Amino acid sequence: MNPSQPKKKTAASSPIAAGLDGERLSLGVAARLSRYLQVLTQAKKMDKEKISSSELARFTHVNPTQIRRDLSGFGKFGKRGVGYNVDFLIDQIRAILHTAAKYNIALFGAGHLGKAIAGSEVFADHGFEIKAVFDNDAKKVGTKAGNVVVQPAEELRKTVIDEDIVVGVIAVPAANAQAVADELVGAGVTIIFNYTDRLLDVPQEVTVHTSSPAVDLLYALYFYLA
Repeated sequence: MNPSQPKKKTAASSPIAAGLDGERLSLGVAARLSRYLQVLTQAKKMDKEKISSSELARFTHVNPTQIRRDLSGFGKFGKRGVGYNVDFLIDQIRAILHTAAKYNIALFGAGHLGKAIAGSEVFADHGFEIKAVFDNDAKKVGTKAGNVVVQPAEELRKTVIDEDIVVGVIAVPAANAQAVADELVGAGVTIIFNYTDRLLDVPQEVTVHTSSPAVDLLYALYFYLA
């Protein structure tokens, strides 16, 4: 290499790569970073430029010392007495969580819940785009859920491939959830976000996350009652 040419920056030279050191995040760290990111995203929408570890603690119920420890493991992101730059920290945490890229979602279920999800910014705020919505009800096919036209269920597999879908969201009655999960897995989806209380039987390589308001309420009550 010509000595006069600038040295190419490698991944290991960045604070994030150095902090990760090629190791997978623990579930605890990943969960806390995701919570920080949620609060930071909302703070950005409120035009907030700076945020302190104490403010993050108030909205996440994570000790400020733990927050500073979590973040310092990946680089120096803030200044004592000044706080963290919201935009910068969002970018850094997304990079740490490998969610800086855009990911496409297929939503199954165009009922009240499905339409609420499709019309919400909850996924778009974090770089996810609902590319397709499906339903077995012929009356719903052709209608719109958010900005997407509802497709018949039989088009699922082709659409997953054509739209490069990586995440499937299930918003159907619990009795139908397993059949939908089978269809998503058969189409090649390996991440499923389940909005029902049905326990899904999927292959080991498929990740299922269940969103439960009851569990979230129990979590909140713990901090109220403890």
